[in-house]
Amino acid sequence: MTLKQDHILITESEIEVLKSQGCKSTDWNKVWITKETDLSKIQNVTFSETVKLAKIEGENTSFGGVVRENGLFSVHLHNCTIGNNPFIYNIENYIANYHIGDYVIIENVDHIAVNGTSTFGNGTIVETINEGGGREIPIYDNLSAQVAYILALYRHRELLIDNLKEMISAYTASIKSNMGTIGDNVKILNSKSIKNVKIGSNAKIEGVASLKNGSINSYEDAPVYVGSEVMAENFIISSDSTVDNASIISNCFVGQGCQLDKHYSAEHSLFFANSQGFNGEACSIFAGPYTVTHHKSTLLIAGMFSFMNAGSGSNQSNHMYKLGPIHQGILERGAKTTSNSYILWPSKVGAFTLVSGRHYKNVDSSSLPFSYLIESKDDSILIPGINLRSVGTVRDAQKWPKRDTRNTNHRTDIINFNLLSPFTIHKINGGLKILKDLQWLSGTHAKEYTYAGMKIKASSLKKGINIYKMVIDKFLGNSIISRMHQKNISNINDLQTVLKPNSEIGKGKWIDVSGLICPIESLDDFLCNIETKEINSLENVQSSLQEIHDNYYEYEWNWACSLLEKHYKINLESITPSEVISIVEQWKKSVVELDNMLYDDAKKEFSLSTQVGFGVDGNLKERAKDFASVRGDFKSNGTVIEILNHIKRKTKLGNSVIQELEKIK
Repeated sequence: MTLKQDHILITESEIEVLKSQGCKSTDWNKVWITKETDLSKIQNVTFSETVKLAKIEGENTSFGGVVRENGLFSVHLHNCTIGNNPFIYNIENYIANYHIGDYVIIENVDHIAVNGTSTFGNGTIVETINEGGGREIPIYDNLSAQVAYILALYRHRELLIDNLKEMISAYTASIKSNMGTIGDNVKILNSKSIKNVKIGSNAKIEGVASLKNGSINSYEDAPVYVGSEVMAENFIISSDSTVDNASIISNCFVGQGCQLDKHYSAEHSLFFANSQGFNGEACSIFAGPYTVTHHKSTLLIAGMFSFMNAGSGSNQSNHMYKLGPIHQGILERGAKTTSNSYILWPSKVGAFTLVSGRHYKNVDSSSLPFSYLIESKDDSILIPGINLRSVGTVRDAQKWPKRDTRNTNHRTDIINFNLLSPFTIHKINGGLKILKDLQWLSGTHAKEYTYAGMKIKASSLKKGINIYKMVIDKFLGNSIISRMHQKNISNINDLQTVLKPNSEIGKGKWIDVSGLICPIESLDDFLCNIETKEINSLENVQSSLQEIHDNYYEYEWNWACSLLEKHYKINLESITPSEVISIVEQWKKSVVELDNMLYDDAKKEFSLSTQVGFGVDGNLKERAKDFASVRGDFKSNGTVIEILNHIKRKTKLGNSVIQELEKIK
């Protein structure tokens, strides 16, 4: 933004030129121009308080190819600084107290103004997760999902929260101003009221109804769009995001790469990287990365989500209270809800679990991830581990990194996309023990088992044990093969050295900090450093979180070593090639079995029953042809091909690793 110019006070003769073009001023001694200000392009302009104008030349091209000369036409400017080559036209009331950048287009707007001092949405309190309060978060321009997670969920560490809030208050105070900013190349078209809003470069604001007390953090390489009939109050909208089509937001933070569209309504909610809200509504939600809700009848309320897809008519209830709405719920990463699903809060749903039906009891499936939670005759039925057989789960994990719309220069939220990680495998390993204990306590002949308010059929429990075992073998095999990859291993000492853990960090519990997967001890060290003020700025907070993320694979190996020894009853310090070969053989078997399950699941998508409605006027043969023309052939399906290729690649890799190990003496 070009704000420093060699301004000169307007002369008497220049004043007369402007007067002849319909201009007027309450005090011409406060109107400043430059030598490059073309006065002929200033018409019907009213000046009040100090107004500074820069170069005016050139033209702009609008939608439809309409070319117009730059200039100031029919506008009241009050206490404004205007950058180079503006096109400001037909402002019904006024623009007041703004620094406006270069090449800005403002057309057919009611008014744009800052009144008094403003923090432009920074410091706004958002009552997330629990609509009754108690988890309030003060939002700010560079809020990340990780910092928000800590502020919302670590309230019991009062010194930590106080120090974080102190940093946020300092930042908020630093940007407080009685002047707003509109960055370079901004377009504000056909809009009504814009009050106390800071607007970044290359933003496009078109047809909005009302924007009040907010920041639109747009950049040249990561623009923001705010569109038709949008109403927003006490908000921050981050880079690469879109809010459009009569969406209404109040006391909200919209993170990077997000979309709120098609009449979406949200209050006291946080939306982080690549989240999408269409048609429905949200109240007091923490929408972690990739939270998606597309349906008109869907309500998300008082909950925490991430990598989540909400089905049509999904709902959660927190109305069974007497002293206020204190209930809340958590759907861990990757959870999904089907159409018309219902969950009574408080509940906690495990990672990558599909929720179907209506659940009228408080449930906790967090220790049994990758499951189905379904309803039958008002009972909550859990099918452990079955989602690991679903091709949809694998497809989701593959698509998320590809759908990251954030510019690489502007990525605040830290995201680990790994489907299998110490976070999920730790839960799977614990879930395996739970299932075995249930089987031991109730006996192998029981028809069903009860756990945390849910019922598990005997057949489901046995399958869950089998699937969980295979996935643990797969993860540990992946870990050990990755550790050995491209290492010079010629003897047993080399092998034992390569497989030796680097440190003790990461051997305990792991957590998902809204996208950041890390050992709880690493997070705790980080939090302690905030409490002691060793970390004392928001920049250091973010860089420290990034450092934890950067060490993920080292910490992951430390954790895997601990599980390897327990799971296979070995000692890595004295491990032999034959023991590693046994692990790789088990890995190879598990990978192939799981891939075959995925293959069989994919095949269901091409069964005769799924072809109903195709080839409507023909016979079965024509139905199959019509289906193939729309959905493609099973054997040529990209996902199917990748599954088969994956089996071949992993089998070949396993065999080559075994051959190399057999050479070691």
